[in-house]
Amino acid sequence: MSSASLYAPRLPADDALRHVVHNEVHTRPTALIEMPARVLYIAVLNRGVDKAQELAHLQALPGHAGLTLRDLDTSFARFTVADPADPARTVTLQWERHTEFTRYAVLVPLPEASEEDCIPAPAPADAAPLPPDWIAGIPGATFAAIDLWMWHDELVPEHKAARMTEARRWFARMHGDDGRKVRLFGSQMGNGHSWGLSDFRIGADGFERLLVLAPSDTSDERAGRIAQRLLELETYRLMALRGLPTAKKLASFLAQSEQELVQITGLMEEGRQISEQVLMDRLTALAGAVERATAEHDWRYSASRAYFALVHARMDELREKPITGTQTMRDFIQRRTSPAMATVAASERRLATLAERIGRASALLRTRIDIAAEQQNRELLEQLTKGQTLQLSLQSTVEGLSIAAISYYMVSLVLYAGKAAKDLGWLPVAPELVAGLSIPLILFGVWWITRRIHDRLHHALGEH
Repeated sequence: MSSASLYAPRLPADDALRHVVHNEVHTRPTALIEMPARVLYIAVLNRGVDKAQELAHLQALPGHAGLTLRDLDTSFARFTVADPADPARTVTLQWERHTEFTRYAVLVPLPEASEEDCIPAPAPADAAPLPPDWIAGIPGATFAAIDLWMWHDELVPEHKAARMTEARRWFARMHGDDGRKVRLFGSQMGNGHSWGLSDFRIGADGFERLLVLAPSDTSDERAGRIAQRLLELETYRLMALRGLPTAKKLASFLAQSEQELVQITGLMEEGRQISEQVLMDRLTALAGAVERATAEHDWRYSASRAYFALVHARMDELREKPITGTQTMRDFIQRRTSPAMATVAASERRLATLAERIGRASALLRTRIDIAAEQQNRELLEQLTKGQTLQLSLQSTVEGLSIAAISYYMVSLVLYAGKAAKDLGWLPVAPELVAGLSIPLILFGVWWITRRIHDRLHHALGEH
């Protein structure tokens, strides 16, 4: 008997998704970063790039030729890569694939800085020991590239002004221009535990710079969380803003479509002599164009909303406090990003509203067509009724003539019968007299038989 069975009863059979759902919280663990460190972070759009292509690129890393697709099943992997020139020097590479993008993070350990130079300039040894052009060969299109530096600093209050000055010099040096005036944005993160600074600019090498200063007692796990939040904040900000070009692209289409709808509804309201079929054709074409635009771009709007929600979540997790004289990251991102996201949201609402208005206009036009059809049917029924009335009148006239004709033939038969009887000596009176006297009886008999036939027919039709 196993030790586990001593403490818990047996369970029913596991659901097929139990372990998949449960282990989802462990699929992308936060990296442990031992400061000081540098993180080279590259995020690429993976449209048209499958996991096999990314695997082939990862296999080009020293010592990782044996990687398989099974190693990438969870869309997350972390490797240790040794410098071919110095096997004792290693870096950590993290690969993570998402729906729209894949991100690569290279963690490079750094030596401790001297007390005189808290934020030292990068040295050649600080570069990632990866094969030449390996980063440039990453499959996909770059949309985010961040060079994150994390240094120890006790952040003594009386040194804060000097640290900010030193940070500005460091950013200018990283951009290759020591004389450039740098405007920094940043805050005290974790309610004052550490600093996070950036100028939110892309350098000549294509990288955006982030600088983190944290006390020497910062744990590796906390340093990893700080790096992850900052990198994800910038990644999700950029992904959220990808909806802005879509909104701008659709602006002229929406304006033209709205004007077309105004013209169509105006023609419907004025009641001009324009065929409903022509109006319906124009409205159908407009509805098709709007539905196509919705199907093509709605996913981008939805993704932008989701990414912007993640931006707010990461900003909340930073728990920022301002650095005197410096705009916080939250304030900067909110002021520069919120108008763009408002434009995206307005474009999305505008497209949805236009589709609803087209639906209402189509319903009105169908109602108009239905009313016109009912009017035509009514007129047609009236014409049929008049035709039936005339037909009945003609039928009555014909029936009258028929009664006269039948009676005439019946009287003729009586006359011939009387003549034959007279010749045989059976009839004492003139045959013409008999024929004349039989006329009223014959007329009544034919009329009565005709009426009986009509009554039976009407009775049979009434039953059906």
